[in-house]
Amino acid sequence: MTGTPGRTAIDGEARVDPAGDRSPLGFSTAMGTLLEAAVDPLGWPGSVLPPVKLLGRRVVAVAELVPEAHAERLCLGSAPVLDRAEIATWVWPEMSGRVPPAAARISGLLAPARHWRTALTAAVPFARFAATAIVVPKSVAVAPDFAETCLIRARQFGIAVLSADADEVRVELPGRGFAEPGEDTAISRWVNEVVYGQLVETEVPTPSRG
Repeated sequence: MTGTPGRTAIDGEARVDPAGDRSPLGFSTAMGTLLEAAVDPLGWPGSVLPPVKLLGRRVVAVAELVPEAHAERLCLGSAPVLDRAEIATWVWPEMSGRVPPAAARISGLLAPARHWRTALTAAVPFARFAATAIVVPKSVAVAPDFAETCLIRARQFGIAVLSADADEVRVELPGRGFAEPGEDTAISRWVNEVVYGQLVETEVPTPSRG
């Protein structure tokens, strides 16, 4: 990882989004302010992390550290692992009990975009193992194809739909929650490690050098 907060050097198919704090919805509200407002009605606990591209999709994770798992990994010197090939072996039956514990608790993944098709494309791959939501401009939410197509497709995948303008965020469709994490897959565990890396960079203080 790099030493710059919010700028994780992520292996393979994940990259920190260079768009920074600019809103992806086309109005002046800063990304952080917009997404904090979007998380509120969803009731997702945790920190809103910097945007990241996972599997080529631009998403924003909302997550918190798992204190016991993080402490165990610190004791073992087990930093976030970002190599997908290595993580793919972690779900093999013979690796049970031999891999580091998941140290991030992902409350959900947001996919903000100017068009609902782009947002859904970003959210769908993650809807199998995490709560997901898309955020689109309110001008999109009044388009004819929104209720007829977007909301129907989002409901099929359990994805929440929110609309936003510069002043307000509104829930157009509630999504599916995940009371308990499902069985780990190679993708879900890799995403957890990426998010863990972001949490370490943004939330864990850098040790002082006496």
